[in-house]
Amino acid sequence: MLQCRRVKNMKLSYIDNNNSFDFGRTSGTYAKFRDIYPKSMYERLVGYGIGKEGQEILDLGSGTAILPLNLAYTNARFTATDISENQIAYGRKMCGEKGLTNIRFKVCAAEDTGFADSSFDAVTAVQCFPYFEKDHAAKEIARVLKPEGLFCIILMDWMADEDEVIAEMVRTVKRYNPQWNEKGFAKDIYRFPPWAEGRFELIDVCGYDEALRFNREGWLGRVLSCRGIGASLDKETVARFEEEYRAILRKYDEPLWLKHRIHMEVYRSM
Repeated sequence: MLQCRRVKNMKLSYIDNNNSFDFGRTSGTYAKFRDIYPKSMYERLVGYGIGKEGQEILDLGSGTAILPLNLAYTNARFTATDISENQIAYGRKMCGEKGLTNIRFKVCAAEDTGFADSSFDAVTAVQCFPYFEKDHAAKEIARVLKPEGLFCIILMDWMADEDEVIAEMVRTVKRYNPQWNEKGFAKDIYRFPPWAEGRFELIDVCGYDEALRFNREGWLGRVLSCRGIGASLDKETVARFEEEYRAILRKYDEPLWLKHRIHMEVYRSM
C-alpha cells in the first residue's frame, strides 16, 4: 500500500504548473471563512442516503471538517481525514468547541487510510478529489466501503464567466500568482471515469447553480484561503494582496450574491 502522506506541500503536474501549495498554511482563515456550502447541497446529500443515524461516514480531504460539522445533527458517525495536520487540528478544535462527540479525526492520505475493509457505509470527498491519485484513491475507497456503500464527490466552483465580481477577483489573484490555473469546470459534461470501472456503479450526477451570500469580509476571507493565495504565497505577498483586494471590494454594496456551480456525483460500490 502507499505510504501515508503527512506532507505539508502538494505538487501536482496538472495544477498551477507544478507549483507547491499547502492548505495547512491558511487553516485559521480556512476554518473561519470556508463554511460556505449551501443548505441545498447538504439536503441533496441526505436525500441520496448519506447522513443517516448510525451510519459510519468517512470524509476524505476533510480540511477543517466542514461537512461533518454541518451534518453532525444527523447522528451519523463521521471520520474526518486529511493529509494536513494543521487542517485536522483546527477541525478537532471546532468540534470540541461545539461539544460534538460523533466526529473523529485522522491525519492520513485518501490513497492509504489504514482503516479495515468494509468499515464505512458512505465516503464523501468535497472539493478535494482532483487532488487525489484517483485510481489509488478509488481502490482504497472501494476497499473501506461496505457492500453497496455510497461514494459521493462534491465540487463547488465560482462562476467567473457569469459574475464580474468573481471575474475581477480572478484577474487580481492572477496578478499576484500567475501560475494559478483556476479554470472552473465545464457545465453538465460527464463521462463515466476509468477509476470507477469494476468498482462502482453510477447512481446519479447532479449539477446546479446557486448564488451564495457573502459580506465583503467573508468573501475576502474565502479568497485569502484559496489555493492561489493563502495556500501558496508567502506572508508578505498575501498581505499585499489582502490590502489591494480589500480596497477593491469597497466599491461593491453588501450583501454580495455570487454565482457558484455545485456538482455532485454519487456512486455505489460493487
